[in-house]
Amino acid sequence: MARLAVFIHGMWATPDVWHNWRPFLEERGWRTLAPALRHHDAPTLDPPPALGTTSLLDYASDLEAELRSLPEKPVVIGHSMGGLLALMLCARGLATAGVLLTPAPPAGVLALRPSNVLAFARIETRWGWWRKPHRATLREALSHTFNTTDPREGSECHAGFVHDSGRALLELGLPWLARPRAADIDPRLVTVPLLFVAAEQDRLVPPDVVQRTARRFGHASDFLRYPGGHWVLGQPGWERIAGDTVAWLEGKAT
Repeated sequence: MARLAVFIHGMWATPDVWHNWRPFLEERGWRTLAPALRHHDAPTLDPPPALGTTSLLDYASDLEAELRSLPEKPVVIGHSMGGLLALMLCARGLATAGVLLTPAPPAGVLALRPSNVLAFARIETRWGWWRKPHRATLREALSHTFNTTDPREGSECHAGFVHDSGRALLELGLPWLARPRAADIDPRLVTVPLLFVAAEQDRLVPPDVVQRTARRFGHASDFLRYPGGHWVLGQPGWERIAGDTVAWLEGKAT
């Protein structure tokens, strides 16, 4: 039976962001799935109002149901917010391994840096942002998500961005204000191998933040650091990261 990997996209994204990684793994004998997070199949510029108050716990609950319906436990591969969701699923005992690509950190790992504060400043200066849908502008995306990607490719990727949840952004960026603390993850609950991947010029989740998270789960984690920025899914050099990921998975999860 082919090995199974479930890909989990991040904020503002859809499963389409895995158009490089899914074929890469499938050509090497893996079966892959890439579900859409709740409300992320809505039209780009017409978000449902309920999206604004959707919690990380809602996203994780939907993914848990998806994984429990599978005939076998998969590995989970998540990017950015999807990396945190993948970590949550590992803590729930639903995966055999987790690959966390430039992942948003759990509560307890201070993530605020000037670069990511600036990335969300426009959104977070709107009253009630914590309960409203939001979407990065092209300028914000090129400056922070795609800062080491060809601008033409970054623009094309941004065109596929959808809105995301203000509630989830609060739980990620200011977890001490959220009740319940959705981003809390007890390291003792994680008993499967984890691979944390950081990028040198990442302006959303700087490499020191990823490394601090990896240390928090040090009993189960490996840590790799690469050149480039947050968009490890498609910027120059993504093939090396994907290749190292496959090699790591074949050593740890098979």
